[in-house]
Order: sequence, then structure tokens, then C-alpha cells
Amino acid sequence: MSHSFTRFALRQCRFLGALLVLLVMACGPAAGADTLRIGSKRFTESYILGEILRQVAEPHGPVRYLPGLGNTAIVFQALQAGSIDLYPDYTGTLASEILRLPGTATLEQINAALAPMGLGAAIALGFDNTYAIAVSDAQPVSLRALGDLAGQPDLRIALSHEFLGRADGWPALKRAYGLPQRPSGIDHGLAYEALAHGQIDATDIYSTDAKISKYHLRVLEDNQRVFPRYEAVIVYRLDVPTRHAAAWQALRRLAGTIGTQDMIAMNAAAEVDGKTFSAVARNFLSGHPGVSADGVARSDQRDNLAGMLTNADTGRLTVRHLALVGGSVGAATLVGVPLGVVAARRRRFGQVLLALVGMLQTIPSLALLAMLIPALGRIGIWPALVALFLYALLPIVRNACTGLQEVPAGMRDAALALGMRPLQVLWYVELPLSLPVLLAGIKTAAIISVGTATIAAFVGAGGYGERIVTGLALNDATQLLGGAIPAALLALVVQGGFGLAEYLRDRKRARMAKFG
Repeated sequence: MSHSFTRFALRQCRFLGALLVLLVMACGPAAGADTLRIGSKRFTESYILGEILRQVAEPHGPVRYLPGLGNTAIVFQALQAGSIDLYPDYTGTLASEILRLPGTATLEQINAALAPMGLGAAIALGFDNTYAIAVSDAQPVSLRALGDLAGQPDLRIALSHEFLGRADGWPALKRAYGLPQRPSGIDHGLAYEALAHGQIDATDIYSTDAKISKYHLRVLEDNQRVFPRYEAVIVYRLDVPTRHAAAWQALRRLAGTIGTQDMIAMNAAAEVDGKTFSAVARNFLSGHPGVSADGVARSDQRDNLAGMLTNADTGRLTVRHLALVGGSVGAATLVGVPLGVVAARRRRFGQVLLALVGMLQTIPSLALLAMLIPALGRIGIWPALVALFLYALLPIVRNACTGLQEVPAGMRDAALALGMRPLQVLWYVELPLSLPVLLAGIKTAAIISVGTATIAAFVGAGGYGERIVTGLALNDATQLLGGAIPAALLALVVQGGFGLAEYLRDRKRARMAKFG
């Protein structure tokens, strides 16, 4: 038994080493100091604007584009931490949500507040994308303005999660118009379908959304002008014009080139016509010969489900997803097993330790990622790995502790009577006997991590979550399934792999018992 466990432990160490190598390979080379890193938020318009910035800047030096990083707070933290160099945003958002300035703040006032952070806002792209509240045309014609909502307390309002908490969002509307409703939260990409099918009565929209006309929505008038102007600009680190002078000069030529109707048409091309973000951006830039673009030929239409599951991008996402799961679960195993040993040896301390590890499970994943970005000073693979590592600890620590506590005391006493030292008893007796329970904990952590790893896309770490995040933004079932199906299959493969390993181990043990 002891020799077989030693061989098993050595095999596990080699396996974990291979996973770490895979992780390094999957991460790829880090972006160099001369690489311009462009980010975007997680909604259609930001994806498109990010692609436009990428295609304009790419002919003038190396560019790394990190799309769909999450909400305003996450993307702005990434910019402050230096994980990205610039991203598209809006003056109203910068003033009200980030800088706590009046909604009427000018670009000069915004820049004065950003300067101490080493940041700036410039290159007004040419359109204003303000917030609005929309209802279905099926609602009474008397419902025309935001103030009319006050007389309809039973109206079912569902708002995007960011809008619910923004200073210039629902709190401002409720205060200005005295609104009595208690809205629920909904993903922005799903709100239009819910409104069209009568599941909700009102939701927040952007004035450049393409689906306003598609779903025959009525935009309520903001008589008190609660919403400030949201002029699209580029938010950047102040050293960008020096570090990337040629790319910055190319980006400056975008000033004033994107009108409101241009943006509505681009949003419609992505959300209604099914064009890819890169194709939408390229088509727009082709009509502006004064602005350079990459000119790389790509498919204009998104793949169908079968094509998406079998294309080359699936392999890249699979390698990254495996690296995330393997790296986090491997690290959690190396840390969690010793913690389980301590918890089993020190019962009172063990209860406190298990409670602390269990508390980590209660932290919402996006909140944990948002906290890790400033703590680690970066976005991408490392915040995602740390988050997945923390979530994987509980089943491993708990099962290691439980397995060791279930080892009969007589087995320990017999080993000590034979002259073994405590560490030898642990290594040669207790761990081998508790191995089935311990492996069950590692298996649980691995299977859970396959699903949880999809959150990595919210901080630019890749994996199958890339497709899920894009599908949510576009309300595109094909994109959602293109990420969800491989994740589910991978979870089955992981479970089957552990099951096969357990079967082979039990078969070998039975053969050894039979022959002596």
C-alpha cells in the first residue's frame, strides 16, 4: 500500500507540473511594454468601438485587444492598474459614475479630475448615447414621459444591474420623479426579448440601440433632463500619446467621424444582421478613407452552432479553459491537502478553518474578480486563477479533513507501535487510507471549476466564457450554446477521467490482494 501510494503521489506531482506548463503555454507571451492594450465593456456598442480602435491602431504597432471586460467599474480599474491603455467610454458615465461630478461637467472638468490618476479623456467620436427608459407600444398612450411612471406603481420594471446601482441611473430617476416601483435586475442583452414577450413592462436602454425600432418600443421623455449627455470618448493613460505616438495620431483622426445614425446602423448590423464585431468595424472604416484600418479579411457572418463548435477557435478556448481549471485545482490541491491535515489534527482550529474556507464560497464571483483586479494590479489570467483557486479550496480541504478523521485510531496506534514517526504514519498509513475521500473532493472541485471558469472572460482571461459573455451581450443563443456545450462536455470528460482513474486503482488493488 505504501509503495503504491508513493508512486501515485509522484504521478500526481508530475501531472500537476504538466498542468503548470500547459498554463504557461496557454497564457502565451505577455504583452510587451510597446504593445498598445485596448479594452471594452460588455455590451454590443462597446465591442464595436473597441474593434474600431483596434483596427485603426494595429497598422501602427503591436496591439492587444481585450473585449468584454465587464462593467464600468472593472474596466476602469483595469485602466488604473495599467492592465489596459485605453478604452471607449462616455462623458456622462465618467462624470456621474466614476468621478462623482455633476452630470453637466465639461470634458475639461472631467480631465482635471482624471489627471491625478494619470488618466485622461479625449477624441470625442461624434455621437451621444444617453440612457433612456423604454416601454412597449402596447402600453397606454398616456405613458409618454418618465414622470408618468409615478402614476403606475404596478408597472413591472426590470433594469440592467449596472443601471440599478449607478448614481446617474435608477437612484437619480427615483429621486427626481418620485417613482414608487421596485425594479428587478436583468441582463441588458435579455431585456428586449423580455419586453417584447410581455414578461416586463419597461427597461433601461441606450439611445443608439438598434432594437428600439425592431421591437417597436416607445422611449419615454426625460422632461427634467435627469440623464446627462453621454458623448463617446476615449479614456486613456496619459503616457499613451508618447509611448504609442503613431497609433495615437491615427486614433485622433476618428474624432467626429461616428454619428448617431452610424452607431445605430453598426449596432443593428451586429445584433439584427448577425455580422461579427470585426466585420462591422471594418465596413464602417472602409467608408472613411482618411482613417487607416487593418484590412484583414474575415467572415462577415457569425458561424452557425455546428461551425462554431468545430472551428479552430474552439481549440484555443479549450486549451485556455483547461489551463484555468488545471492551474487553479492543482494549486488548490497543493494548498488544500495540508490545510485538511491541519484541520483534522486540530479539531477546534479545523472548524474555524473550514468556516473561513466556506465563507469564500459566499462571495459573488464578479465581486471577487472586481476586488482582485486592484489587489493584483492586473486583469487577465491571474485574477481568474486566484478566484478559481479560492472557490476550489472548500471541497478539497473538507474532504481531506473528513478522510483523515475517518481513519481508524487503531491503524495509527499500530503504526506508531511499529516505530513509525508521526509524519511516516501520515504519509504511509493515513493518506493512503483516506485517498478515496480525498480524490472525491478533488473531483468535485475540478467539475465545479469547469463551470465556474466561464467567469474568467469577464476579466479578459479567455476560455469558453468568451462566447457566453458575447452571447449575453447580443442575446445570441448560438454564441451562448457555443460556450455552454463545450463547458458541459468538458465537465463530463473530467468526471469520466476521475471515474476511470478510480476504476483502474480499485482493479489494481483487487489484483494485488488476490495474488498477495
